[in-house]
Parts: sequence; C-alpha cells; structure tokens
Amino acid sequence: MRPGITVVIPSIPPRAHLLHRAVGSVLRQMLPAAALSVVVDHQREGAPVTRQRALDAVGTEWVAFLDDDDEMQPEHLARLMACAEETGADYVYPWYTVVGGADPMPGHFGRPWDPADPRQTTITTLVRTELAQEVGFLRPAEGGTVGGQVWGEDYQFTLGCQRAGAQIVHLPERTWLWHHDSGNTSGRPDRW
Repeated sequence: MRPGITVVIPSIPPRAHLLHRAVGSVLRQMLPAAALSVVVDHQREGAPVTRQRALDAVGTEWVAFLDDDDEMQPEHLARLMACAEETGADYVYPWYTVVGGADPMPGHFGRPWDPADPRQTTITTLVRTELAQEVGFLRPAEGGTVGGQVWGEDYQFTLGCQRAGAQIVHLPERTWLWHHDSGNTSGRPDRW
C-alpha cells in the first residue's frame, strides 16, 4: 500500500448536484487526499455494494468514506489522520453537524469507544485500508441491533473492525456535515 488517504464516495445517478458538493469538500481539504474514488450505482444495488466496489480498488494505506449527500469540513482529513497517528488507531470516527434535521444520536458524541458497549457510528470514518478490505461491507450481518434498534451496514462494518482487533478511537470533534432532507436514502435502493 502506498502512503496517503483515498476518499471513497458511493453515488446514485440522480444526485449529481449533491455529488458535486461532496467532491468539492474533498478537494478543499487541508490534508489533500492522495486519491478520490467515486463509484456510481447505475444498477441500484445499494450503498454497501457500491462502497465495496470502490474499496476493493483502494491502494493507499488509509481509506476515508463519505456519502454523496454529505460534506467534509476543510480540516476533516487532517484531524482524523492526526488522531490516528497520536493514538495508533486503526479506525477513527469523528462526529457531525446535522444540517436540516436533528442529531439522532446526541448521547454518543464525545463518548470514547467502548468494545464492551459498542454503539452506532457513521460511515464517515478513516480506516486502515487493509483492515477495511478484510472486513468489507458485504459480510452477513451479525446481530444488527443495539438497544432494540436495527442499524445498517456502517454499524456492521464497525463491529467487523472491532472483531478483527482494530483499535477504534472516537475523535470528539464535529468535522463533517450530515445533510438530512427528504431525499435521504440511507443507502437503501428501496428508497430511490
């Protein structure tokens, strides 16, 4: 693996205006990405399949994920990389500022990751590529509930990283914008 970060963005065809905003946020990073991989889901297979397709081709040491309807603040990659270097983490997840809605998990911000009490994270993370490729997004869900609530592939990916022995660290900073609107699909093709 070569040094640097590849940013992976899964997208669907009718969202070009959102994708433009997401890509622009990657291009404005204080720590430039070594590569940007945008994979468009023309077959309507869903975000996990599209994200996996991009992940399989990543050749940098680190991979960062961003959904096409969200955006990174300019310091996002720099802060995540600094946290990974300072802590020796394999997986770093920051927090977000919600635009157009309310934070569905306000109690999770600032709580250090606890392997004995795992909780929902988002997919907007920085992960060692070899770990991400080992775990992947297409493994069968194991469990799938926390506190009686069902969570998606991003949570299953996090649990897979934990099972693989990853050091997971929460960076208690709001480094990206999570846009909520009527078009939010949560990566599910049945909502397109």
